[in-house]
Amino acid sequence: MGPPRFWNKPRATAPSKLLMPLTRITLAIGTLRRRVSRPLRVDVPVLCCGNLTMGGAGKTTLALDLGRRLLTQGHRPHFLTRGYGGRHRSALRVEPLLHTARDVGDEPLLLAAVAPTWVGRNRAETAQLAIAAGADCLILDDGLQNGTLHQTMRIVTVDGETGFGNGQLFPAGPLRERPTDGLARADAVIMIGTDQTGLLATLPSGIPTLQATLIPGPEIRRLLGRRVVAFAGLARPAKFFTTLTDAGIQPIRCISFPDHHRYTHRDLERLATLRRNSGVTLLTTAKDAVKLPPWFRDQVTVISVELLWADPEAPTRLLARLWSGT
Repeated sequence: MGPPRFWNKPRATAPSKLLMPLTRITLAIGTLRRRVSRPLRVDVPVLCCGNLTMGGAGKTTLALDLGRRLLTQGHRPHFLTRGYGGRHRSALRVEPLLHTARDVGDEPLLLAAVAPTWVGRNRAETAQLAIAAGADCLILDDGLQNGTLHQTMRIVTVDGETGFGNGQLFPAGPLRERPTDGLARADAVIMIGTDQTGLLATLPSGIPTLQATLIPGPEIRRLLGRRVVAFAGLARPAKFFTTLTDAGIQPIRCISFPDHHRYTHRDLERLATLRRNSGVTLLTTAKDAVKLPPWFRDQVTVISVELLWADPEAPTRLLARLWSGT
């Protein structure tokens, strides 16, 4: 089940207005967290890739991109993440050969394929473990609203198609906090995709804004001309399907599952039968692939996504600011 459609309407609709009284709870919780937080300061730079809305803005893709760049620069980044959907509650390091998505969540497994990754609600705790293990910088995948760890640089990711949705706090809209509050703490805004809501023109002039586009990985070229069925369990699966069509792949069918969906045996048998009976190639995302059992994963082509920056030098300048502490 995806986010309510009324969240991404240009303005508040009747369902949103009915829920507006409940937004006071969201506002109160956020205000209280900021007042009581005592963030731990550590001796290494901390980069937060977060967002102001519920899910689907591209923060994990951004974290992966910047993590790879730090590695090529000779740094030793470690990722910190909550591990949404995992059953482990205590802080631990993700071991891809040992842990499954059921253990630690799907996104931590993607991050751990690039650099050491730690899961845990308390970022101060996992930060100390990562530093003790040799990290010389930390990347928070999400955590903009988490006050346990001091952040050297905060990046707000925004989906170009939906922006801030209807502009309302949860549950009347997709916002985790008021944009004025979140942007006041931001060091940069990165819009992923084209600005379809006119949001960029409304942002404070003092915040650097960068733009990037999601593009499929090189494996997409081998699929041109094939009959394919695409499936995905994301906050907005349509983004993945649109990425395919933009690359020249026209799926004969697109199957959506909820975000962080745990694939059941029935789900997999349904997809496997579709593949056998229709003679198609099954496509899915890297985030979905880590949740598939080996017997089924071999039947699926995994499409990775990358960031194509409007200004290729922008991420280098951004990371230089992280290390200068400005």
